[in-house]
Amino acid sequence: MNWFTTPLGAGGAHRATVPGCRRVLVVVPSVVAGTRLLDLLPLLDGDFRVQTYFTQPEPDESTARFIRAVGGLVVPWEMALQHEFDLVLAASYRFVEKAPGPVLVLPHGAGAVKSRQRVRAAGSGARPVHGLDRQMLVRDGRVPASAIVLSHDDELRLLARSCPEALPAAVVAGDICLDRMRASLPFREQYRRALGVGPGDTLVTISSTWTAESAFFRCPELYRELPTTARVAAVLHPNIWAVHGEWQVRSWLANCDVIVIPPEEGWRATVVASDVVVGDFGSTTAYAAAVGARMLLATCPDVRRGSLADKLREAVPRYAGDLTDAVRVPGFAELVSSRLDQSGAILRATMYRLLGIPEPAHAVPVSPVPHAR
Repeated sequence: MNWFTTPLGAGGAHRATVPGCRRVLVVVPSVVAGTRLLDLLPLLDGDFRVQTYFTQPEPDESTARFIRAVGGLVVPWEMALQHEFDLVLAASYRFVEKAPGPVLVLPHGAGAVKSRQRVRAAGSGARPVHGLDRQMLVRDGRVPASAIVLSHDDELRLLARSCPEALPAAVVAGDICLDRMRASLPFREQYRRALGVGPGDTLVTISSTWTAESAFFRCPELYRELPTTARVAAVLHPNIWAVHGEWQVRSWLANCDVIVIPPEEGWRATVVASDVVVGDFGSTTAYAAAVGARMLLATCPDVRRGSLADKLREAVPRYAGDLTDAVRVPGFAELVSSRLDQSGAILRATMYRLLGIPEPAHAVPVSPVPHAR
């Protein structure tokens, strides 16, 4: 991308066919963050007053491929920092203190409170933290985020204890990912057909987060054993693909008769299409329980007491060779979100408040998720 062909920079206004737009910057440090932020962008659809830009704060080829595939207007991070934006969208607290404009931070998983006890990179000796710790939210004595999106009222109460100075920025908005999955439930049969799953087939999805505590590492035998009794889909955390590479992931699964779901999109449709989900402590497992899937756990390490993963560990049996042991977890959607099916409206109102312009008159779209490609 040649910087000088964008509406930014010297002479940018003369190049623009639609001049005078409010500027929105989407900060994509990883595929995980990027996939979540894509749920926000339809809230801006149809608005000729808004121009959206994408930027990548640090080099990573898988993230760069993801951004290119989106087809957005990409500007280098160093150049983005030289301009002011009317709204910055983020799904990670990394780089937030540098954001060149009012920033809205969205959780990039189920809930703003992490299930893990400690930051992975810090080692077992580090003190426990959660996603709303003061050390996460405060930089140089201030809260740089203008809007901190929370999924649940319980998170607001936790924030009041852990970082009260962040309360003015807090917005309890529910979970837009979950709302889209709920809107997708009527299309279950279409998703199954897109996966090649027949009417009489049982579809089992193995959901794995990343790291050596994940189902992918702890229970690799599942990817060979389960296809003997059912159709099986493998949903792997995008960080597995990013760290090890697409070739390696597909090589590891080459002798397994499984449908490998790409990391960018398709996992939500696959979960909706599934008869049983065998998961671990990752967010995909929580979302599966929240949309009413029958559940089994492959593994679940030491997690935060009271977290979503902890509640699943209490309610869901471990897989022991029999899929009929799978159970549903009634009421789990209400544990993930206290604003079910309202997230889009709350988030759009927040985004336009930060943009400083009125919301569009049309209704907020809640579109079903795309099928796996």
